[in-house]
Amino acid sequence: MLLEILLISFQILMFFAAFITLFDINHWTVRIFDFPKLQLWVLTFIASALGFIVLDFSMNLSTVTTILVLISLSFHTYKVLPYSIFYPKEVLKSNGENGNSISLMASNVLMDNTNYDKLIQLVQKYKPDVLLTLESDEKWQKALKPLEKDYPHLTKIPQDNLYGMHFYSKLKTKNLQIKYLVSKNIPSIETDLILDCGKSIKLFCLHPKPPSPTEAETSTNRDAELLIVGKKARKSDRPTIVFGDLNDVAWSNSTKLFRKISKLLDPRVGRGNFSTFHAKYSLLRWPLDHLFHSDDFLLNKIKVLPSIGSDHFPIYASLKYHPKAENLQEEPTADKQDQEVAREKINAAV
Repeated sequence: MLLEILLISFQILMFFAAFITLFDINHWTVRIFDFPKLQLWVLTFIASALGFIVLDFSMNLSTVTTILVLISLSFHTYKVLPYSIFYPKEVLKSNGENGNSISLMASNVLMDNTNYDKLIQLVQKYKPDVLLTLESDEKWQKALKPLEKDYPHLTKIPQDNLYGMHFYSKLKTKNLQIKYLVSKNIPSIETDLILDCGKSIKLFCLHPKPPSPTEAETSTNRDAELLIVGKKARKSDRPTIVFGDLNDVAWSNSTKLFRKISKLLDPRVGRGNFSTFHAKYSLLRWPLDHLFHSDDFLLNKIKVLPSIGSDHFPIYASLKYHPKAENLQEEPTADKQDQEVAREKINAAV
């Protein structure tokens, strides 16, 4: 009897964990359930399987809780399935890199991490056109100085508050601006890049604060920053890329809203979740570092790179600009309700 009570309680907890995120509550105690969807899927599967083994279904409560946990399992599956190989690919594969291509690497280095050489070695191996470091301070800036000879277009924003940002580019930049969209100490970068073929593209680099007990009490500012950039991306008259540590997961309602507002594609859909955090705990990982792009890019390659001693793995992607690709790829779209929700979230922060 005690075992049945414990299992029923566990099933109720799993149902709560699945659907609490549907409430429009920005406090971290609710938003934290957005992140471990894969882990919750496993726990919910266990709760449902044990229900059929342990519970007495002559009891109405056992039947109800087992049905609820099966509904929860279906909901988790619906959320994470697009980020698996069992789902149609959103971004088509290119036929190879050329002068229309751009490669990017983003790495949250962990400010106190001193394994500078590990990142330098990865950069020298993969040779990205653009490198973005996050959480980088004066020490990281000094340590990465050997890279500067290969990256003539630099923007350095060293900070000791975990939100420093360094931008290294082999490609020519134009109209580069450092923005503080919702907070005076959380920078982002907006710039035009010139591909080798001469095509100008728009690039946004982000690292908003996550909802957590040690960072931000709510997700209000994070969501607003994503949506502000999403609106800018939608209005862009050129191919557009948004990348960085967004401190959100690909399947959350906030990221899905960002994608609808921005009309940007996610190359991970149909390929995998490409989890980058937490690098040190294999059972507690989810995708925090992202790259989204407009529908006129095809995918050359996307890859999570080996550890550099940070709590994040670096992520690398190569895209190919192809003007006819927009006729082959379907972009997300926002309806009036999405637009209204976005306005409310931005106003709540700004």
